[in-house]
Amino acid sequence: MNIIALKHFSFDDESAIAFWASKQGFTLRVLDPSEGKELPSAASYDMLVILGGPMSVYQEEKYPWLAAEKRFIRAGIDAGKSVLGICLGAQLLSEVLGGTVSRNAQKEIGWHEVLRTEEAHAAFEGIPQSFVSFQWHGDTFTLPDGAKRLAYSEACGEQAFAYGENVVGLQFHLEATPPCIATMLDVWSHELVDAPYIQPAPIITAQIERSIASHAMLTGILDRMAAQVSQVIR
Repeated sequence: MNIIALKHFSFDDESAIAFWASKQGFTLRVLDPSEGKELPSAASYDMLVILGGPMSVYQEEKYPWLAAEKRFIRAGIDAGKSVLGICLGAQLLSEVLGGTVSRNAQKEIGWHEVLRTEEAHAAFEGIPQSFVSFQWHGDTFTLPDGAKRLAYSEACGEQAFAYGENVVGLQFHLEATPPCIATMLDVWSHELVDAPYIQPAPIITAQIERSIASHAMLTGILDRMAAQVSQVIR
């Protein structure tokens, strides 16, 4: 199985996804849309993972490459590929599917509780009704028409959605690794202001081992989405 991951900032760490892909015997290519290179055709891959980034979906004037990335994502969805969007990735999915992205009432940074809705979806089988995940976002999205709302948090009403059987968006960061979180806390320390849903760096660092459980949940989601791909390939 061929997988593409779209990465949007240099120190993002895709190692949790790379480890899963290697263990499964899958091929993973990591591409950076901001480089402005032509993105491959949908026929070249089976599954797409869209990672997070500090930019906003609606900043095409500042980041003109976003327009091409949106077209690439839409082409993958139209071709029936399995697509997982994380943070910025979920917001991109919302927009290309007809939703909107805007500033959330509160920034959400740190380890926060995520609650599942009553909606069921194959990708979320086995995911607890409530769990704690790493968050770092100031934007939110609306649910596209026809999508299922899968999760929410106290600070943000839209934390996860599914569109059909093979498109899933996660606002939270199950993929975050301790080294990446440490770099985020350093490079983006100016965002750690006193606010209701922004935790201080020491509190975030003290809970860093939560990433182990997060990676286990991510592995389950990726396994179930890959199984969907395998059924199509057969």
